[in-house]
This record gives sequence, structure tokens and C-alpha cells, in this order.
Amino acid sequence: MNIKFDQNNVVIKLCMSGMNMEDGGNVEGATTMFHQAWHKAKDDYERFIAAYHLARKQKSITDKLKWMETSLQCALNINDDNVKSAYSTLYLNIAKCYEELCDSDNAKRNYELSNSYRGAPSDEGPFYHGTKADLQVGDLLTAGGNSNYKPGLKMNHIYFTANANGAGLAAALAKGEGRERVYKIEPTGEFENDPNVTDKKFPGNLTRSYRSQEPLRIIGEETEWAKLTTTERSEWRKNLAKNKGEIIN
Repeated sequence: MNIKFDQNNVVIKLCMSGMNMEDGGNVEGATTMFHQAWHKAKDDYERFIAAYHLARKQKSITDKLKWMETSLQCALNINDDNVKSAYSTLYLNIAKCYEELCDSDNAKRNYELSNSYRGAPSDEGPFYHGTKADLQVGDLLTAGGNSNYKPGLKMNHIYFTANANGAGLAAALAKGEGRERVYKIEPTGEFENDPNVTDKKFPGNLTRSYRSQEPLRIIGEETEWAKLTTTERSEWRKNLAKNKGEIIN
């Protein structure tokens, strides 16, 4: 099975709306959204995401544990690269619940499972990088460029993803006048989960977004990805302009 994170998915959109309400202080509205997401969920991937957000909003620890374990069970059922990055986070949250319930054996077991899934990503790709630059096969993309998201910030890493649509979004938002390009790349050295998205909105790194201090080699060009409409592009730009969050560089 190969599931791609899709920001237009109904359940993901409901969860995003819930998180926006939460940010605005409307916890009740947020919880309602997460319940809606759970009832709309049609498969284990959607249930895993909805249950995680429902777990976060539970007042009782036993309810929180129940929903976190539901989320984990759905994630394990999927057994997919797009979801494996979430295992460590889910086991960690479950361990904390058991700790609060004074069940030290189950807490210890889940902390150990959480640690066993932590570490360097084992994703094998294929990988993509979105830009407006006109590049050739064999060219190297290197760190040190300017951020697309924060003026004047020099990036210490070069970013890439295993999601062609995610790379397409980066291309749409990239500086420059050239046409949007999504290149197939291979990392030449070690890479890590992008901390700017990992465990921020969703558990783990569901968008399979990575970064490296080593160059990325271009091995081809991708032509198939979901292009943004003019409206979507201006929405993204508006949201980015409003976003005052720190970039982990």
C-alpha cells in the first residue's frame, strides 16, 4: 500500500479546521470537528489521523489512552512508509498515559517501543525537489539558498520530499519567474525528518518531508503532480504571510 498525504482529503481538512479553531481558543468547536473527522473516516489511514486528534482533546486519561491506542492500531494496520514515522510519537503518548495511570510496566514497554522507532528515516523514496530553477540531470542542489518562507533567511539545509504533490507546492511558492519544476533527486549523504513539519500538526512526518546538509543530485524530472489553482496559490501565499512561526533552520 502506498498512501500519499493529501491536504484536500476530507478528514485532513476537518482536522486542519479543528486545529485552526483550537488555535483561536475554540476547544469545543475543535473537538466537534475531530468527531466529524472520525465519523467521515472511511479507512485506517483516515481513522488513524482522526483518532490521534480526538485523543489530544480528551479530559480523562483513560479516554485519551483509548483514542491513542485506536490511532496506533489503525497506523499499524496500514503498515506503510507514509505512516511509520508516526509510530514513535504514538507509543510515546501511550507511555505517558500509562505513566499517569501509575502503570509502570506498560509505560516502560511503550517508552521502549517509542525509542525503537526513533532515529534516522529509512525512507527509500523516490524523492522530489520543487523549484523554479532550470536544472539538468547530474546538477547538485546545495544548502545555503534563501528561504521561500522567510525573507533574508539563509537555509542551512536543502529540503526534499517523497510526495511529488508536496514538491509541486514548493515549486509553486518558490521565488523566481521560471516555470514550476519538480525534479527527481537522490540524497548524496545522510538526511533527517524536516523538524518544521514533524509532529507539528500531525503525528510523525506524514508528508515525508526531509532535509540534508549534503547535496541532492538531480536524476530526472517529474511531470505529473497536482498543480495549484490561482485561488489555491493566493490562499497559500496569504497563509504564509500570516504565519509568524519560527523556522527551525
